[in-house]
Amino acid sequence: MRTRTLELTVGLFILIGILALLVLALRVSGLTMSASTDSYKVYAHFDNVAGLTSRAKVTMAGVTIGQVTGIEFDKNRYTGKVEMAINDNINTLPSDSTASILTAGLLGEKYVGISVGGEETMLADGDQIYDTQSALVLEELIGRFLLNTVSKED
Repeated sequence: MRTRTLELTVGLFILIGILALLVLALRVSGLTMSASTDSYKVYAHFDNVAGLTSRAKVTMAGVTIGQVTGIEFDKNRYTGKVEMAINDNINTLPSDSTASILTAGLLGEKYVGISVGGEETMLADGDQIYDTQSALVLEELIGRFLLNTVSKED
């Protein structure tokens, strides 16, 4: 009888451990098991999306207000076209707002940060953010620094 109780206890702990790992994996990956909230689509064109992925956060003032739902290459403009789903409760984004690709932390997770503009008209479903700032690419900065150092020595 004592062995049976011990086996059930160990089995229960293993089950709790597997559930904890599943919840942790869902939280880290950005997937959720809850129903999706209502949102509207906004688009932005960036010269360089460098590491931005679908399901990346869209934030304003450090608060998540949506997520990136798609990234594609625009053949006409030769830029990256980013589609963002903004939560419906954030319906007061001025049409002259700025979208920037930013980096979170040391691991380099990319996300879109929106800075509020001052225009009277608001962004609606299908609108585009025209004022954008592309991702900062570390390799380009290192290259520029090294080239400037080499050219100064000559």
